[in-house]
Amino acid sequence: MDLDHHGATKITIEEPKAHDSKGKGVADAPAPVKVTTKATKLHQGGGKKGIAIFDLVLRLSAIAAGFAATSIMGTADEILPFFTQFLQFHAQYNNVPTFQFFTIVNAITSGYLVLSLPFSIVCIVRPHAIGPRLLLMILDTVAMAITVSAASAAASIVYVAHNGSPYTNWNPFCQQFNDFCQQSSSAVVASFVAATMLLFLVILSAFALKRI
Repeated sequence: MDLDHHGATKITIEEPKAHDSKGKGVADAPAPVKVTTKATKLHQGGGKKGIAIFDLVLRLSAIAAGFAATSIMGTADEILPFFTQFLQFHAQYNNVPTFQFFTIVNAITSGYLVLSLPFSIVCIVRPHAIGPRLLLMILDTVAMAITVSAASAAASIVYVAHNGSPYTNWNPFCQQFNDFCQQSSSAVVASFVAATMLLFLVILSAFALKRI
């Protein structure tokens, strides 16, 4: 305890020195252990990169399913053979507005998925980037919504074509236009597959954003 030049009391506290087993002061204390998180960051980065690669694979599969649905429905065409060339029953996808809507929506979704491939590749190169991943999640959600709506509407028409509706006196016509109905059904199934893959893409993007 000392008195300063103003007469106030000044207390000085000295830190105790480390001693060895013989009581002598040790000049240098051991250096503290430094904990690093580099390995953890590398592990997280590898996991996000794996998610991004899986996203690209799913995106390519959704493109294939979307283009399959578009091409199958767009080429759905059948003419009944037992009529003359002047009187024929002809079934085409553009005769049904719902099928037209279905074809346009699946073409738009497939085109969007092709344009989204560069952003998916950016997410592989830069797995910690938030902007591209957030943009993909928003656009994938919109694409999934319109694809599900088009596939559901087309599925209802296909159901009526196969089974009819006794309450409205709509007769099934798939017995006559069997090939046309089979193509339409296959296109609807392919569209639902594309919508399911879009749903998984949205879930993957949300999971990747949560880990960033």
